Amino acid sequence: MLEEVTKVHDESRQGEAFATQAPDTQTYSKKFYIESYGCAMNFNDSEIVASILNKEGYGPTRNVEEASLILINTCSIREKAEQTVRQRLTEFRHIKKNTPGMLIGVLGCMAERLKAKLLEEEKLVDMVVGPDAYRSLPSLIAEAEGGQKSVNVLLSREETYGDINPVRLDNNGVTSFVSIMRGCNNMCTFCVVPFTRGRERSRDAYSIVREARELFEKGYREVTLLGQNVDSYYWNNESGDETVTFAQLLEKVALIDPLLRVRFSTSHPKDITDEVLFIMIKYENICNYIHLPVQSGSNRVLQLMNRTYTREWYKKKVTRIREILPDCGLSTDIICGFCTETEEDHQETLDIMEFAHYDLAYMYFYSERPGTLAARRYQDDIPEEVKKRRLSEVVALHRRHSEESMKKEIGKTYKVLVEGRSKKSDEQLFGRNDQNKVIVFPKENFKKGDYVMVKVEDCTSGTLIGKAVI
Repeated sequence: MLEEVTKVHDESRQGEAFATQAPDTQTYSKKFYIESYGCAMNFNDSEIVASILNKEGYGPTRNVEEASLILINTCSIREKAEQTVRQRLTEFRHIKKNTPGMLIGVLGCMAERLKAKLLEEEKLVDMVVGPDAYRSLPSLIAEAEGGQKSVNVLLSREETYGDINPVRLDNNGVTSFVSIMRGCNNMCTFCVVPFTRGRERSRDAYSIVREARELFEKGYREVTLLGQNVDSYYWNNESGDETVTFAQLLEKVALIDPLLRVRFSTSHPKDITDEVLFIMIKYENICNYIHLPVQSGSNRVLQLMNRTYTREWYKKKVTRIREILPDCGLSTDIICGFCTETEEDHQETLDIMEFAHYDLAYMYFYSERPGTLAARRYQDDIPEEVKKRRLSEVVALHRRHSEESMKKEIGKTYKVLVEGRSKKSDEQLFGRNDQNKVIVFPKENFKKGDYVMVKVEDCTSGTLIGKAVI
């Protein structure tokens, strides 16, 4: 679907495709090694898988060569991610040749789409497990140990893993993701998610609150509520006498403790409501930040994408957000070079960027993904050099907007949650403010998990630079 994602922050991992690995442990007789690629939902899924494996006697390891089970949690969103996964699987097959009994499995979105190729044609894996089939891992492992190729990629209309307490992998102990729903009902033509993750279903509200509370009690100070479209969250209890909307869920999590910061992602422009915005105003610990993907500024292209809103609707939504939450940080996704996109369409995307002045953006050029509605209906007819040129123009414009946004913060003081040491210096700490902007400042006597008031003194295009104030 998409290619050429840009890096947004110097200190933030958001938006990058990279591997997570579990910490070492000596308490289990068998070891598993897991890598995750793609979106935050995949990282959260890996933590669910780790919990299931722990109960089967598997402990995590960072050393792939000592693992008896290697798993890759995959993403089908971008072609580059699939290429990376294939390369890693080839490397793992070489390791397996010298390790009797080792099993290799592919999890997630790519597993569902490429199961036959991975198992039979390329013979890269022993197991293929779709996003809704993680509970079947123990039986699939047993089949693979018996010499069979095991596969379960069936999608579910009910599975939310709400009763499973995720094992937090490779985390900073301060921030964490909490999945509130699975699947998606928005059939955007460029997107493979409805076909790899199934239809939308919302998780039990009380299990979400319980998980967030347990994280807080363990010392975490920020949770991000995850869903393909969080604003369409809607849960009914079994008796049907109680319903919870996303705004109500947001309030329930915010009420756990004022020291627990709450973020959420992703919002669909057609679904975010004033009720959500007013809840954000009501609670200081709900961060003033909304990820609101626009994808294109052209009504014609938006219709081809099946985004179900117009540029005029989107602009009114941005205006409404800034009326109610004047200091709200706003980020977006933009696709350049979608099928039949003209220069006029491209200019309309640049125009809506000028209107919105996004603080952060994830920008890509389009690449056709097999199985999507766009692949079936439209021709991928924009030359790659044109896609890349349009992307470079979008990136350049966003860089200017980002720099302007950063410079406006100089002289302001923000409450920052310390997430760890800066990548560039052990003498510096980093965290984020309400608007999701990364701030770096001298560590002094502060530590991870502290809230620190920081005055911004300088900035780069992606990072604020400040000093703690009393």
